[in-house]
Amino acid sequence: MTDLIVIGGGLAGSEAAWQAAQNGLKVRLYEMRPKTPTGAHETADLAELVCSNSLGSNLPDRASGVLKNELRRLGSMLLDCAEAAALPAGAALAVDRELFARLATGKIQNHPNIEVVREEVKEIPNTPAIVASGPLTSESLSKSIAALSGEEHLFFFDAIAPIVHADSINMQIAFRASRYGRGDQDEGDYINCPFAKDEYYNFVNALQTAERIELRSFEDAIREGVKAGHFFEGCLPVEIIAQRGEDSLAFGPMRPVGLQDPRTGRRPYAIVQLRQDNLAGSLYNLVGFQTNLKFPEQKRVFRMIPGLENAEFERYGQMHRNTFIASPKLLRSTLQHVSRDDLFFAGQITGVEGYMGNIATGLLAGMNAARLHQRKPLITLPQETMLGALCHYVTHADLKDFQPMKANFGILPPIEIPGKSGKRERGKVHADRALNALENYLGKEDD
Repeated sequence: MTDLIVIGGGLAGSEAAWQAAQNGLKVRLYEMRPKTPTGAHETADLAELVCSNSLGSNLPDRASGVLKNELRRLGSMLLDCAEAAALPAGAALAVDRELFARLATGKIQNHPNIEVVREEVKEIPNTPAIVASGPLTSESLSKSIAALSGEEHLFFFDAIAPIVHADSINMQIAFRASRYGRGDQDEGDYINCPFAKDEYYNFVNALQTAERIELRSFEDAIREGVKAGHFFEGCLPVEIIAQRGEDSLAFGPMRPVGLQDPRTGRRPYAIVQLRQDNLAGSLYNLVGFQTNLKFPEQKRVFRMIPGLENAEFERYGQMHRNTFIASPKLLRSTLQHVSRDDLFFAGQITGVEGYMGNIATGLLAGMNAARLHQRKPLITLPQETMLGALCHYVTHADLKDFQPMKANFGILPPIEIPGKSGKRERGKVHADRALNALENYLGKEDD
């Protein structure tokens, strides 16, 4: 007998299935890959990372670090897998994406309470379910969700960055370092490609004039939105940033702060950072370089980056459709649908952004589905916690300018900090308050 159906084997669905199963429910997890491909995924593994291999900052006074500490306290399975597959990345938690997915897949497939079914779910079940189908929800399921909610979906385009082979990087030009000296004390965790002023502006001009990939037919419904500029600000293609002004990249993903070129002893005019993408250290991704340029154009333009003149590409960047629902009208803070107590949504389809947000909402949906089954009060975390604030945002935001949101201190309730304080001090105060709020909440639950 199945107590709960989970739709989607990505980050949110895998975490949700695990949490529900750990709490005693018999779970059937549906993943349509590999029978039905998404256009963005490359494997049949559960919890495959499609975009970056970084799960954000690990520092306890940063928003992403606060969320990670909350998930450690709540027992996140995927965070355990990430830490087991961790790569050197300075203050960030980056993973070998293949090892991470294999670990997660093994955990799920070997759990006695989870059955994995490789089929596409085309309609929302009329039994207890968690929809965690992600930003690439199939057309059939999208129509079923729309029919249930009576609301139009919101869309944005997301883009993924290229990956190059490490042995094709010219280390006579590129150099290893982490910003402000963080990371490995001997070398640094990132490979940095430094630009002189004229190199930077030539590169920007090439980006602005390069040819882009035509949108695919399944994305016709949102072509007009793209023409109007409806990209998600947190994951803009690098060529779109370049179009906003010739200095936009130098103050964005190519900012050189905290880095010094050992050849000159000076800070470069701009920088492209490459982050290790697999445990063997043979692949590196271009940090912040999501793109929709045609593949030959990517090869031509990105080889203008100093140190990448002979780069060999393991994967080119690409753009794909991301779908999320009108959560402020459709969901409660428990992640339940407003019209069905036994239907939950989790992950990027709810309007949370970032790997950790997807994992976190999956964790909460899985726990709450189990508590509903066991007739226990559902969890609504305090807004002072990062997860509580994320859930409150996606369920209470003004729909007219609702965009996906990742963990950040701006969504937490204001806090009075006496005297002058810097960014790090304010972050520590928020972090301390968040963990105290979580402990107090969990303490009351135990009483």
